[in-house]
Amino acid sequence: MGLFAAERGARLRIFGGVLEATKEPQFARYIVQQGGKLHLGQWDPGDRSGFDRKKGDGLKELQRLRDRLEVLQELLYAEHKHSLLVVLQGMDAAGKDGTIRRVFEGVNPQGVRVAKFGPPTQEEADHDFLWRVHQKVPARGEIVIFNRSHYEAVLVERVHNLVPKGIWKARYSQINDFEQLLSAEGTTILKFFLHLDAEEQKRRLQERLDDPTKHWKFSVNDLPERGRWAEYIEAYEEALEKTSTEVAPWYVVPSDHAWFRDLVVCTEIVRSLEDMHMKYPPLPKGDESLAIN
Repeated sequence: MGLFAAERGARLRIFGGVLEATKEPQFARYIVQQGGKLHLGQWDPGDRSGFDRKKGDGLKELQRLRDRLEVLQELLYAEHKHSLLVVLQGMDAAGKDGTIRRVFEGVNPQGVRVAKFGPPTQEEADHDFLWRVHQKVPARGEIVIFNRSHYEAVLVERVHNLVPKGIWKARYSQINDFEQLLSAEGTTILKFFLHLDAEEQKRRLQERLDDPTKHWKFSVNDLPERGRWAEYIEAYEEALEKTSTEVAPWYVVPSDHAWFRDLVVCTEIVRSLEDMHMKYPPLPKGDESLAIN
């Protein structure tokens, strides 16, 4: 049975201003269980379980999900009670930019922002590591996508020995507390680790060198970072283990097949927005009988 069988596929309906949907099967198999031990070598980056159809069918399902996301995002913005934070992490060439481009195609940019985190500026470095992050979290009614995130503080800074071990070790609980605060204030948090095979990364990086239209994507820094593959995998394993929580779960998303990666991410975003049970706000009291002449 395919993931989205037609006879039980989700359909959006609006009844009295309430957006309803039948539920899709979820990609729960990709959630990192809280308190468990994670070995990324046991997670197949080429996996497509849960969807037994071809790429073309997957792209059609992705388009249907995007259509639903467009409606749900408008509803989120209109109701103005909740917010959604989407965190994307992954090795170089895992597809963070591509995921954002394809999943959020068609949504109203008025209610969606992308925040990208590079090396901290001097001002940012003079504050605690979450200072610059807190300024970019979503306001009510917003979806914000973090392209890289506060997790760089336990990944890059760990691998490159930019801070002592005692400091980055303490950051796991600090991150959990930070995300718990956001959740308590009405922000739903979804975190996706885009899991890529080392050989697939090599192919994609080589493609950037060979294709003149992709030269802008290539950085000479990608090569020494690739040489630290094992160190980054170790850092990711511990980060995902320590910070996958009930309010902010991590998904290990198989990313060797870009279309399947996008399908998983979009499915879980749509599911989370539906779970908010949002309603379009009514007219202000007393305005119900107004008419336009």
